Amino acid sequence: MVKLAQGFIALTILISSISTGWASESVRTEYLSIGYEPIYEGLEHPWSLAVLSDGSFLVTERPGRLKHISIEGEITEIAGVPTVNAFNQGGLLEVLPHPNFDDNRIIYLTYSKPDPANSGDTATALARGFLIDGELLALEDIFVQDRYSSPGRHYGSKLAWMPDGTLLMSIGDRGTNPPRAQDLADHAGKLLRLTELGEPAPDNPFVADSLAMPEVFSWGNRNIQGLYVDPETSHIWATEHGPRGGDELNWIRAGTNYGWPVVSLGRDYRTQEQFANGQRQHPDMADPYIDWTPGIAPSGLTKITNDHFGPWQGNLIAGGLRTQQLRRIVFENGEVVHQEEILRDRLGRIRDVRIGPDSNLYVITDAPSGALFKIFPIKQ
Repeated sequence: MVKLAQGFIALTILISSISTGWASESVRTEYLSIGYEPIYEGLEHPWSLAVLSDGSFLVTERPGRLKHISIEGEITEIAGVPTVNAFNQGGLLEVLPHPNFDDNRIIYLTYSKPDPANSGDTATALARGFLIDGELLALEDIFVQDRYSSPGRHYGSKLAWMPDGTLLMSIGDRGTNPPRAQDLADHAGKLLRLTELGEPAPDNPFVADSLAMPEVFSWGNRNIQGLYVDPETSHIWATEHGPRGGDELNWIRAGTNYGWPVVSLGRDYRTQEQFANGQRQHPDMADPYIDWTPGIAPSGLTKITNDHFGPWQGNLIAGGLRTQQLRRIVFENGEVVHQEEILRDRLGRIRDVRIGPDSNLYVITDAPSGALFKIFPIKQ
């Protein structure tokens, strides 16, 4: 097996926690003390984080860069990434290794793809390639959403593997025309389920419907930016942005409509009027497990699956952008019974959150000089 840190030919820069200007700090939460420390500072609007089996990291930067940060403290820019439209929320977005990455070296990237016929428009695209010696080889688009539209907003673009080897991919409503999320013949405002080669999963709920896109798994999703598949139950959990208020945690089920924009608890940014004439429920649409109003601007989602963080075992951990926090979500008998704000205003805008092979939490912060942080329990 080729180690990722070996043979890199791109420029490598030695870094350390001391060079970031931060020091390790600790804080007491409701049930335990945690520490946090920077691993690297100076990432330009990082968007997605992947933790590899050797403890090193892949990080995307929205302007169009993919970086590897090794466990020895070296950062390398990966060559061969796709050309992106880096405008507003667009750019190079998600990075996700193949489940057998250590053997096959395959990674997946999502990005805002410029329209070849009109460079002012974009679509959410999924690319697949081989990461060899610091370069992406044989990179190709394996899925591009069906419609290009005005750039800059609501690309969605989270990825997650299902236990059966299929790949989930979120696409936002693209912002300017929210009813697209209710149109099954449009990829916008949906969670898709694909094969590892980017084809529709053959048992998707609408594959036999000639009026629907065969990739669609769920619909009525405004802009999913947190996505987690529970390895024990196969339950799909997603956090998505509402407008002003109405952010949601949803349990995603095949063929289910999650309501946007027919129902919403949020309000229009400009007019402050409530969406959907105040309609908060619909008999044919799923209610969220959590409605965050005021919103937390969710981004990044994972679960504590072992006892490394003690009483947090079994809890979901959601990132918050505008609210600059992690949100701990507690379930009992399938219902949300408690939430806790963690590290609010201490790290910055949390863009992604992952569990490492050491069972610690790792987050990246969205800023012109964003950072990668490690979060760990302090044993008493």
